[in-house]
Amino acid sequence: MGVPGLTGLLEEHAPFFTELRVRDTKLVIDGSSLYHRLCFASAADFRRGGDYGAFAAAVSEFFGSLRACRVAPFVVLDGGRGAEDRKLPTLKGRAAERLRAAHGLSRGEGGRLVPLLTREAFVQALRRLGVPFVQCFAEADREVAGLANRWGCPVLSLDSDFCVFDLTAGYCPLSHFQWRSVCPGEGSPGCYIPARCFAADKFCRHFSLPNKSLLPVFAVVNGNDYIDLAVFDVFFSKVRLPGGCAAGKGGKHGRLQGLLHWLAQFAEPTEAVDSLLKYLKKHQREEVRELLCTSMEDYTPSDVNLEDFFQNGKYECEAARRADVPQWVLDALAKGKLPPFISDALILRSTFLHVQVENMQRPSAHTTALPIRQVIYGLLLKVSQNTEATSPNKQTGELPVVCEFDRLQKTLKKTFVQAGSLPTDFCNGHFPLDKLIEVPVSCRQLLLLETLGVKISFLDSVPSHLQLPVAVTCYWIRYSEPKVKLHQLKALLLMIVSGELQRITSDPDPTAVCAEDDTTACNEFLKWKEKKLQNKDFDLDAAHSFCQWQCCLQMGLYLNQLLCTPLSEPDLSSRVYSGTLVHRLSQELKSAPSVENLFSSSPKITLLYQVLLNTTTS
Repeated sequence: MGVPGLTGLLEEHAPFFTELRVRDTKLVIDGSSLYHRLCFASAADFRRGGDYGAFAAAVSEFFGSLRACRVAPFVVLDGGRGAEDRKLPTLKGRAAERLRAAHGLSRGEGGRLVPLLTREAFVQALRRLGVPFVQCFAEADREVAGLANRWGCPVLSLDSDFCVFDLTAGYCPLSHFQWRSVCPGEGSPGCYIPARCFAADKFCRHFSLPNKSLLPVFAVVNGNDYIDLAVFDVFFSKVRLPGGCAAGKGGKHGRLQGLLHWLAQFAEPTEAVDSLLKYLKKHQREEVRELLCTSMEDYTPSDVNLEDFFQNGKYECEAARRADVPQWVLDALAKGKLPPFISDALILRSTFLHVQVENMQRPSAHTTALPIRQVIYGLLLKVSQNTEATSPNKQTGELPVVCEFDRLQKTLKKTFVQAGSLPTDFCNGHFPLDKLIEVPVSCRQLLLLETLGVKISFLDSVPSHLQLPVAVTCYWIRYSEPKVKLHQLKALLLMIVSGELQRITSDPDPTAVCAEDDTTACNEFLKWKEKKLQNKDFDLDAAHSFCQWQCCLQMGLYLNQLLCTPLSEPDLSSRVYSGTLVHRLSQELKSAPSVENLFSSSPKITLLYQVLLNTTTS
């Protein structure tokens, strides 16, 4: 994210920052940067698929610090890739990087990887904490800058692109935002968070840039998420940068500093662009000029009025209007009730499936959830079993296809997947996307459960907030390859009921009565967790199986959301999945089956475990 090398250059020059005491202010937060930062800070283990409870606790603690300093946060999240799909090469590069990291972790090497459901856990945590947030239609940077300038407040992010935007109140890097070290303050102003703010004026003065309007030229020519650096190879090979910094020379940040000094000779961006183009062949110049100008516009704050969204719930942008997407879908996307995966599948017919730490010799863990994705694609692209009436290609009757980027062993590969045909009896075969919200809830629930291969009567004895994870588990058992082992299933169910036990015993509701035997069982469970595990070997086959379960849960969540939640959405932050715990349970159940009786002192939890086990094995 951002301008390559710029963060490192800034860190070497502390004078580019001013000290800031953050309190009594609005704060516009780049949601993607924040959840990555909190995920990496809270994770003790990146191999076992994530501990969403610990992550959610870190999110809660972060916003608690802001609240203590009377800071009003407004979180802005990236949306889909946008109709133009300009970042596709960058996204493919990042997917390949994640794949390399996952492979390294699977072999016991160092590294880190964002767990699959982190974004969903973050959105749920924001909703639970009452933190205002919006999910933009596409890339959020310009809308973040526009909102911050409208309110005259800082931007909090870890994206060096915000050094390039002309921000009224500046950019605070998350790396210098000391939210864990709230200072008491003196007198009436009260406590504050120590932070640093990037000072663009100091930066420009240091490199003798006449004004900040040259910074977008610097960012684009140096290369960013939208520009392929190879375009400017000819320029860097021919130009003599000040200080003798030719391409690849002049130390770690030599080229960046040389480029900045070269730009200092120009008063305006247009002069710099004209001079740069002279180094290129004549037939390239107009195309590159257009590319430069388009990319420089990416550093202009957006005129999308996010203030209107936060005040009235209305999100309007030109790109969304042009996309021809039903209004209810646009509203659900803006409110984070649908993921960017949905808009990418609908607008681009293309999706990325994020890799996990899995067995790279086996098919991707996402393969297990393919039938669920096909139903999602069928709903989005309006496909029924009566294809003649609804097919985009009536003459051939061909089903529409979606391009999926997923791994094939250790490489990123694209596969074309046919959208699934939906049952003709679903709402009598009439289910255009714009009317989906009007379909009776019983029909939507039936389609969801049929996709997962479960009858609603099977779930009668399961608490409503666990029905979706249990239905997904039934699906996982049926479709998983190799087949799920019994000790893995039991480990997963014990993990789910342990989350229920901790939820019951730590419920802040004073009217909720917690039985003494539940408290006893919880204390015994916590003591068991504290015991040192004798065998710390990493079971890659178990990891692969649990990765498959997370893929199924992710797509089950997405299908449930697209169908306007006919089943309750499970709370990921209340320990629906803890990778560290499920791996330990799986390991111990192999050698000590008595672990299955871990919660025997609580009749309520024991009964719940038996209900879940009977439901999933029937």
